[in-house]
Amino acid sequence: MKYFISLILTLLIFTGFSSAQTTNSNSLKLPPYKKVILENGMTILLMEQHEVPFISFNMAIGAGSTSDPIGKEGLAAMTADLMRKGTKNRTAEQIAAQLEGAGIGLFFDAGQDLTSAQGELLKKDLDLMLEVFFDVLTNSNFPQTEVEKLQKLSISNIKEAKDSAQSAIRRYYNAYLFGNHPYARPVSGDEKSLASITRDDIVKFYDSYYGPSNIILSVVGDFSSLEMEKTLATRFGQWNKKVLAPTKLAEPIAFKGKKLLLVDKPDTTQTFFVIGNVGISKTNPDRVGIEIVNTLFGVRFTSLLNSELRIRTGLTYGARSSFAQNQVPGPFLISTFTQNATTEQAIDLALEILNRLHEKGITEEQLKSTKAYIKGQFAPDTIEVSSQLAAVLTDIESSGLDEKEINEFFAKIDAFTLADAQRIIKQYFPKENLVFVLIGKSQEISNLVKKYAPQVDTKQISQDGFK
Repeated sequence: MKYFISLILTLLIFTGFSSAQTTNSNSLKLPPYKKVILENGMTILLMEQHEVPFISFNMAIGAGSTSDPIGKEGLAAMTADLMRKGTKNRTAEQIAAQLEGAGIGLFFDAGQDLTSAQGELLKKDLDLMLEVFFDVLTNSNFPQTEVEKLQKLSISNIKEAKDSAQSAIRRYYNAYLFGNHPYARPVSGDEKSLASITRDDIVKFYDSYYGPSNIILSVVGDFSSLEMEKTLATRFGQWNKKVLAPTKLAEPIAFKGKKLLLVDKPDTTQTFFVIGNVGISKTNPDRVGIEIVNTLFGVRFTSLLNSELRIRTGLTYGARSSFAQNQVPGPFLISTFTQNATTEQAIDLALEILNRLHEKGITEEQLKSTKAYIKGQFAPDTIEVSSQLAAVLTDIESSGLDEKEINEFFAKIDAFTLADAQRIIKQYFPKENLVFVLIGKSQEISNLVKKYAPQVDTKQISQDGFK
């Protein structure tokens, strides 16, 4: 699921909205907010936005797939998906009827580092929302029938994902790249791990990680911060403090050399491939500069990758690069797809573009254009959306950062130089140490891919799991 710069450039840019006020043509400013820590350890962030009678909640629970026990991958995801499926006071049907009857959205979703919850409602429905939300958070009882139903559905979804190479390749890539590190674990689990999960496992996971001291709650919308603080303190202050042990992650080690995994999908007419290595964490001090270079290299439509692989040669419908910024370094990757017959040509060209980035760097004109592109996404008349503001607040707080991430964003872009870019390229865009993962028709491409790495591993997509 998903740090600040990427959050802004995806949540905000690609939705056409801005979560920060544009005070002038050369600055962004996050609206003021208040931080409160309840006696039970729960962190609450409050931001008033009075444009419409609407309130958004965004919650981070400090446990995701990295907290899954080995062999129980998918446990965090199943726990999150079951949160609305029944409490000691309400059935799943009653929860749905109360929320949907008032047009209230409430969703839980597990990621790698965290589990998130989002809620949206009209101001007049605040009391109902808080009543149901608190009941769900503190009294979920995970009915056995709902566990079994979700288990079957989740296994079916994994099998469906493998029918689409595009849906499955990132899971194979993470598993192959990260090896025994928790980031190798698929958030949604796999066929074997999901089948092994029991209701007792879910209850134990909930008891271990769902507690006020492990939660950040951001609330943005049409309210008085003073009144909302009192309301939330009264409601969530009832939640007894728990002694919890947050998951601590070691930093993954980047792979040295080259290795390649070919996942055979005999019925495919296209090859999907990912090339990369371990990237950066969400608090990397060079994160703004990396985003600038990566935007030019593989994010915008006229990026170096897309210009060559799609626009000039027509080898693909799209090529991109990305850095997943997690609690500890996540993956860097170049990704695209092409027809079976042009697999070698497309991989060669992707590597050529990467090598060109190292050898020639970028020009002053390209740097100026990329800076303008990024800053141009924050037009003065863009609409502020409370759900996006709440997501930004939660993300900043969970990362141990503050409003400087937004308030100093433009200044950091302006200060970035060509010399900085060259250092970033050399340090963060791997050239010699590369991990390749391909999903394709082995019969047609197995011989040609051997040239890319001395270590070539194979797997059938019909096999259980992603390792």
